[in-house]
Amino acid sequence: MPRPIQAVIHHDALKHNLSIVRQNVPGSKVFAVVKANAYGHGIERVYDALKSADGFALLDIDEAKRIRALGWHGAILLLEGIFSAQDLYDCEQYQLNFTIHSEAQLQWLQEYQSPAQFNIFLKMNSGMNRLGFTPERYRQVWEQLNRFKNVRSITHMMHFSDADGDRLGQDGIEHQLIAFDHTTQDLPGKRSLSNSAAILRHSTLDTDIVRAGILLYGSSPDYPTHSIQDWDLKPTMSLRSELIAIQNLKKNDTVGYGSKFTAETAMTIGIVACGYADGYQRITATGTPVLVNGQRTHIVGRVSMDMLAVDLSNILHAEIGSEVVLWGQAQTGEILPIDEVAAGSGTIGYELMCSVTQRVSFKIEA
Repeated sequence: MPRPIQAVIHHDALKHNLSIVRQNVPGSKVFAVVKANAYGHGIERVYDALKSADGFALLDIDEAKRIRALGWHGAILLLEGIFSAQDLYDCEQYQLNFTIHSEAQLQWLQEYQSPAQFNIFLKMNSGMNRLGFTPERYRQVWEQLNRFKNVRSITHMMHFSDADGDRLGQDGIEHQLIAFDHTTQDLPGKRSLSNSAAILRHSTLDTDIVRAGILLYGSSPDYPTHSIQDWDLKPTMSLRSELIAIQNLKKNDTVGYGSKFTAETAMTIGIVACGYADGYQRITATGTPVLVNGQRTHIVGRVSMDMLAVDLSNILHAEIGSEVVLWGQAQTGEILPIDEVAAGSGTIGYELMCSVTQRVSFKIEA
């Protein structure tokens, strides 16, 4: 039989989380962000659950081609735009919308010789200082694009750096929103502002198109301020395994490489078929929660390549083959949010989702 570890993708949860976006921003179109292979879930695995969105947003043209191959005829947005002049041929063939955020992209578009017309998302660097034109340059670029014969429409776009909380003791979005509104106030065109954190925390923003990412996948964008339960989100990926061994420890026995855990008293531990070669972080600390038979416990000792240890001292009916949920939902319904697990290794749920390795099998549940 195959090694007992599996990532389960929950379609009902994906549909539910998309409905939460609709409830929060009923006047906006929703683009489902499926970059990084749908945050590690797999584009082909999530497509049927998310195809009621108004569009898809991603980074790679190859991912856009995969969406088209699945039968999608609606809008697709390349969030980082084109990476070379050659990419414009694919944008024309596959009818892709794309971001313009740099002078190089602007020049490639200007020099492109084709009767095609493109829907452009013009990105402003309103303070995050990653991509985009400064407010001082933005209007000039907008006017330049309006003279291009191959531009059908221009959507004003920006990205919040601190929509999940405060910035330097002030409201997290205020400084960027002021810059954006001041620069675009008399320019026609739609607006695309909100990411997941802004959708949930700033739902009254005037934004025609929202870009829903991590919240679709059952992780809270402002954890630990709010949990997924606070936002009524459901986990969309469950990493499940089983106990493959049980050890009875005496006081002062140690566990694992480096003897990083010492038993303070006699105790029982279980060995789980999951390690850092499966995508579970090696640096995850003792005390990080797991579910065994739907009951909450925690890991002990250092995570190995293929195994980790969990405390079974207070777990009822634990035996070889008992279900272990590393994050997500147990078959009996109990939930372990991925954000809690990510905190155990000092990271965020995004990274854990994207880190599940190829040797882990996937399946889809309704």
